[in-house]
Amino acid sequence: MATIKDIAELAGVSIATVSRVLNYDSSLSVGDETKKRIFEVAEQLSYKKKPARKLETGKIALLQWYTEKEELEDLYYMSIRLGVENQSRQMGFSVAKYFQDNYADLKQDEIQGLIAIGKFSDKQIKDLLSITSNIVFVDISPDEEKFDSIVIDFKKATKKVIDHYLKNGHEKIGYIGGREVFKDQASLIEDQREVTFKTYLGAKGLLNENYMYTGAFSVSDGHSLMKKAILEHGENLPTAFFAANDSLAVGALRALLEEGIPVPGRVNIIGVNDISISKYVFPSLSTVKVYTELMGETAVNTLVERIEGRKIAKKITISTQLIIRDSSS
Repeated sequence: MATIKDIAELAGVSIATVSRVLNYDSSLSVGDETKKRIFEVAEQLSYKKKPARKLETGKIALLQWYTEKEELEDLYYMSIRLGVENQSRQMGFSVAKYFQDNYADLKQDEIQGLIAIGKFSDKQIKDLLSITSNIVFVDISPDEEKFDSIVIDFKKATKKVIDHYLKNGHEKIGYIGGREVFKDQASLIEDQREVTFKTYLGAKGLLNENYMYTGAFSVSDGHSLMKKAILEHGENLPTAFFAANDSLAVGALRALLEEGIPVPGRVNIIGVNDISISKYVFPSLSTVKVYTELMGETAVNTLVERIEGRKIAKKITISTQLIIRDSSS
């Protein structure tokens, strides 16, 4: 595993700065460009390059629904993007990057295909189809009979966490989650982790919706939501929390430590994604590993198949793995 010193050397900053950035130290005054450089170096050091066949040089478009600033709060999409960029580079493609809130110029670009990362409404998908029929969606499957997609089974991932907690004797289990809306404000996006948490625990007679907190998928909201839980429940605070992503989990961890609540002695935390920083926070974060780089790689390979003439749509579900570190027993 790469060390903080390795990241500091490649990013051109001090070890202390890297440590504080990776732990989302709110008192640190560092610009977004420096944070972005540190996070990308951390991701790249965990990325294992694989040999790939070289194709004739061409251009593909990468459409992201997160801005660069939003990526700094949720490294999940940054990691997918880096997987796309690395695989594209190995296969001889140049990548034209666009953001979902400003992709008018995409219609003028000469591209062979498009990889769309994130959540897209029906209207947005219709707009994209007017640009190219060679589209691969990552993190959403709008129509598996029509479009190629690369997704995660968050229902299964959520059950893995709950089963682990139940196996270890936890009955008071809380939830720290996020809510998202399509960029064109078309509707609220249903989150499979929240839905599964309710139905799965409910079926076991252990659901307490007073233990459920939702905000945005960010470190700051993870922090504020856990503070709220601590204030509301005091000594009756759940003994375990499932955080819907690692950013929320990192913020929740910080809130618990600020209140002097031992982790995992009093409260266990498990996140989702296994972003690169999860190994460096204190205590190191237990998480459901999502193979985000593989998602990006697979998206490029799937798009190449489309470019080369495949007509039948393909939905690929990437597996996950529960990794137990210091934040849970």
